[in-house]
Amino acid sequence: METQGNKRRKTIFSFFKPREPTPTSEEHSPSNIDISNCNDQYSSKSQRVEIDVDSLERDPSIRIPIWQHPVNQRDEIRRAYIKMGPYQPIMPVYPRTESGQQYRRFQSSWFKQFSWLEYSPSKDAAFCFPCFLFENKKAHYPTFTTEGFKSWKRVNDGSRCSFLLHTGGPTSPHNNAVNSIDALMNLTQHIDKVMNVQTSEEVQKNRLRLMATIESIRWLSLQACAFRGHDESLSSNNCGNFIEMIRLIGRMNGSIDDVVLEKAPKNAKYTSPMIQKEILHIMANKVRNKIREEIGDAKFCILVDEAKDTSNKEQMAIVLRFVDVAGFLRERFFAIVHVTDTTALTLKKEISDVLDRNNLQISNMRGQGYDGASNMSGAWNGLQALFLRDCPYAYYVHCFAHRLQLALVVAAERETSIWLFFSKLTSIVNLVSASPKRHTELRSAQAIEIAHMVATGERETGRGCNQIGSLHRAGTTRWSSHFDSICSLIDMYKAVITVLESMVNEGSSNSLRGEASGSLIVMRSFDFIFILYVMHKIMGITDLLCRALQHKSLDILNAMDLVSSTKALLQTLREEGFDSLLMNVESVCTEYDIEIPNMNACYKGATGRSCQQKDSITFEHYYRVGIFKAAIDFQVTELNSRFNDGAVELLMLSSALEPKDNFKLFNAGLIYSLAEKFYPGDFTAQEMHYLRSQLEHYKCDVLCHESFQNISTISELCQRLVETNKSQNYNLIDRLIRLILTLPVSTATTERSFSAMKLIKTAIRNKIEEDFLADSMIVYIERELAENIDSDSIIDEFYSLKNRRAQLQ
Repeated sequence: METQGNKRRKTIFSFFKPREPTPTSEEHSPSNIDISNCNDQYSSKSQRVEIDVDSLERDPSIRIPIWQHPVNQRDEIRRAYIKMGPYQPIMPVYPRTESGQQYRRFQSSWFKQFSWLEYSPSKDAAFCFPCFLFENKKAHYPTFTTEGFKSWKRVNDGSRCSFLLHTGGPTSPHNNAVNSIDALMNLTQHIDKVMNVQTSEEVQKNRLRLMATIESIRWLSLQACAFRGHDESLSSNNCGNFIEMIRLIGRMNGSIDDVVLEKAPKNAKYTSPMIQKEILHIMANKVRNKIREEIGDAKFCILVDEAKDTSNKEQMAIVLRFVDVAGFLRERFFAIVHVTDTTALTLKKEISDVLDRNNLQISNMRGQGYDGASNMSGAWNGLQALFLRDCPYAYYVHCFAHRLQLALVVAAERETSIWLFFSKLTSIVNLVSASPKRHTELRSAQAIEIAHMVATGERETGRGCNQIGSLHRAGTTRWSSHFDSICSLIDMYKAVITVLESMVNEGSSNSLRGEASGSLIVMRSFDFIFILYVMHKIMGITDLLCRALQHKSLDILNAMDLVSSTKALLQTLREEGFDSLLMNVESVCTEYDIEIPNMNACYKGATGRSCQQKDSITFEHYYRVGIFKAAIDFQVTELNSRFNDGAVELLMLSSALEPKDNFKLFNAGLIYSLAEKFYPGDFTAQEMHYLRSQLEHYKCDVLCHESFQNISTISELCQRLVETNKSQNYNLIDRLIRLILTLPVSTATTERSFSAMKLIKTAIRNKIEEDFLADSMIVYIERELAENIDSDSIIDEFYSLKNRRAQLQ
């Protein structure tokens, strides 16, 4: 006799074998969803097919029909497509199709006339969005769902227009599909909600509970904090940031405390990791949509860089640079993408996918900003060359910050004495800062020195003054860090000498005492002090350019002006700065009892033997020509070599738009040539005629207008044109100014995004998923957009994404 346990294990499949579906040639598994084996669906009642809605194909001719998706997932896929909306790419020129003896093409104006219309760039055909969503295996209109409509001649044909005929009457299949969309998105009228209707009080409690979850996620994301804890059980003393944040909100508000966590329904707590990711994803998508709305139909530029994250994965950051409606130059972080390799083809594919998903056309790209790596800057097969084939106006600009870094590094390496100086500087900083004990001694010595100088009146007192600092190490990717290292050593010179003397007398080992003694000899040499102050002068001039290149709003013309002024200041220092520098160095040497050589004596290099002296020169000549002028000449030569864009015709013509010195460089002929030669795709032949006329009025009006006086950058000019509404009168000139502003300057924004990535994806959180990382980064970086997202809109979208057990509307 069978036991009771055996009876419980018997199911209907113990008596009947499920029929396996026979595959047909026309049914296939879509590539963007994970379909498990059909037999597995009987093994678990709760098994669910995972669908990545973000990877759903947008192109109507390529995407998979709805009826080929699993039945229980079709509504979710429909909602995802409805959220994205019809695929309506705006292209400058659509392909021509031969129609009889004429050529016709698709028109972007049809999108406004027929909101349901979609266009496939790959097939050059039109499709119907509602009919695609609700078509069956037997399509009513295969022309508008699977085959694609191409008879452009039959569009503007009055009452016989194919689009109007497709729309049909109130009960046509097309209008039935439109009504089905409204019914699908109206969740309150779904049968499961009607049969299990909840009171308005219960709905408000559900929304309040979800509101607490949303605000907790928002705050944690804006602070780059982890969500989950190691132990989130009820007995845990620390349930992680997310749960503890909700508890904190509950303690501050009794009405929230009554509906969250243990007091919430078991099936609608809204605290699971999946719910957290869904809400964060909604928030991140809203930020992306805001950025997309800011761009609108404007031209844009891409800034791209790669870096490895904590888990040793190659991540590619994508930043969009554009000018918004108000005339402000923006650089917005848009995406972080994991790439399997860094070949140009792979990078182009990933960037194109991101742009395509957000309906950003490559044809609207007007600039590319990368570093100088061969896979990015290659003239034939580099990333910039691949995009130039698709859009010939997407001009590539090598990152100015990288150029400056290369120029300064190479210049320092070419002069032997400068290279030796930085090598010794690094050794001294490492020796003094390596040990906590020596670091404490350094701070104590500095405190004593500051107290003495305040007592003698050499330093002023006040808030923020006389701070005790530390020696800065020079970094490898930012030359400004070398300037910081030099400045810190100058400020703490006496304290460093005190620490080194203490190490010589009390060092724990012979090697340590010997190293400290060698560093002490170097720091007390005239050569070291002279080069220290020479590099302080030179790098003080280049540091302004280095820091300016980190600004988001810097335009390329202003950047070139800063390069020119840097060269001019270096040349002035070369001609006039040696005598004052030498006096300063001698005064420092006198203060610290450092031997000063006789400048009129004969200089002896190497070991001092006469056979090794090539020329008979004085010490003054050696320091003036051999070090001071040589260092400056190498710097200027490298700057001229790296920043040779002054000879590029694009920048020369663009300078005619600069407003500095009351539009001194204005030249209508050069501006017209700029539009004609470099941006012919942005101006029609008729607009080129209008441009000449606008330039004449612009010269008489804007150049003399009081609102446009005393402005120095082209970015300010663009904003002032919008503020005074003159951008409407001079719309073609305004368009040209925006195109110039779109040109990239540096990739500093992408590098800042990698700094944010290090805060979010730490060693403890090194297994964070790619989508979760991307969502967290865009919310954290574009915080001013994320903070302004309405929580009610997040709740409504959360409710409409899929069927929820608790009613929120």
